[in-house]
Amino acid sequence: MSASISNLPGRALVRFGRRIRKPLDNVLAPHSAVGDPPVFARDTFPEVRALEGHWQTIRDEARAVMEDQDLTPPLRELSPDHRGIARDDHWRCFFIWGYGIRVEQNAALCPRTAERVERIPGLISAFFSIHKPGTEIPEHRGVSKSIINCHLPLDVPAGPEVCGIRIDGRDYGWQEGRTLIFDDTYRHSAWNRSDQPRVILLLQFRRPLHFPGSLLAGAFLGLVRHSPFVRDVQRALEAETQRTAR
Repeated sequence: MSASISNLPGRALVRFGRRIRKPLDNVLAPHSAVGDPPVFARDTFPEVRALEGHWQTIRDEARAVMEDQDLTPPLRELSPDHRGIARDDHWRCFFIWGYGIRVEQNAALCPRTAERVERIPGLISAFFSIHKPGTEIPEHRGVSKSIINCHLPLDVPAGPEVCGIRIDGRDYGWQEGRTLIFDDTYRHSAWNRSDQPRVILLLQFRRPLHFPGSLLAGAFLGLVRHSPFVRDVQRALEAETQRTAR
């Protein structure tokens, strides 16, 4: 990424990113080394699927964290960019990795989870995503095809009619211990209409791409890292770490 782009003022950087996102995705899709489906076969990413063998250990660490609600702030407080879809405090989170930065105190609280996720190539973010009863996440799309999402369900209260996710017009239920790997640039929404929290380990990692797609994706992700939205999250995570350390 050129210095002229990285030095753009914050709002101009956001406008530039939004303007190039769709054309860039159209370029990245044919260069994907793993195809371009809305939902991937779990065997596509062996390092990610390996988490399934440790899901109960990861679940136990998540449950321990959730005993102290102060450790799981609303996502909208940490990431202002999510306020359009996280319209209340029902969607809560616990970051171990956030946009390429390791949250040291949180990783220390969940050492086995941290150890496992750090084996995933191209890891960008890893956090416990908690949907309290009554959570409704409206339809939206992700930032870029350069990023792939993975959900490792840890505590799921019911079937997809009560607690689920819709991706590209199809409903999916979460199964505890079974990864759901998808491209979040396809329109998707989620809900928890049960009386219990839904807890998953949410991962974001870089999509394997052939050249020159890999070069373009790296430049775009560099742009994202310089965006005010990501910097806001990074500052919020640092402040949250200092607050809970007291």
